[in-house]
Amino acid sequence: MYRVILIAVPGAGKSTILKRVSENVEDLSVVNFGDVMFEEARRLGMRSRDDMRRLMDSESYIRLQEKAAEKIGGISGRVIVDTHAAVKTPKGYYPGLPPNVTQRIRPRAIIFLEFRPEDILARRLKDNVAGVRKREGETIEEIEEHQKISIAYAIASSTYSSSYFVKFSFRYPEAYPFQHVDDAASKLIHYLSSLEEEDRAQSPEAVR
Repeated sequence: MYRVILIAVPGAGKSTILKRVSENVEDLSVVNFGDVMFEEARRLGMRSRDDMRRLMDSESYIRLQEKAAEKIGGISGRVIVDTHAAVKTPKGYYPGLPPNVTQRIRPRAIIFLEFRPEDILARRLKDNVAGVRKREGETIEEIEEHQKISIAYAIASSTYSSSYFVKFSFRYPEAYPFQHVDDAASKLIHYLSSLEEEDRAQSPEAVR
């Protein structure tokens, strides 16, 4: 069994990828860290997840992170946590996975999905038009910066949580629609399978 954190910048398509993965991995729990935080934030008057990062002070945000991490850390079995490493706020980037969070989640691995900024921008614009979610506008350069900072934050989180860090890169043009979804899901499924194999190799039965 394992608990894995999956990271990508907003608009990268994690939700679609994770849906594909969950359809192919038995008994997999996919947990969105922001949704767990928002369950508690609504009691404080926050109307959306975006309100949390725009309106909350840092101390309140930290307390929400810790409560969400404790709840997720208590989930057993096969778990993927969908979250962000760098939260962009009006005051600057804020760590989505500081030590007080990873200590509670106790991840086995932190996986970063990297995409071309122009692909991310196209997905964000598509979401806005479709009304899936209203995302703030960013340039290709700003998205690239966000992605680079997120990778640095994710590596740091891996360091102080003593977990594996893995980066899957999809910086090539798609040969067909949703190729990145197919490829990312395939890589994730294979990686999760490798964790299962590691567990079996370390089991008492295997040692004998």
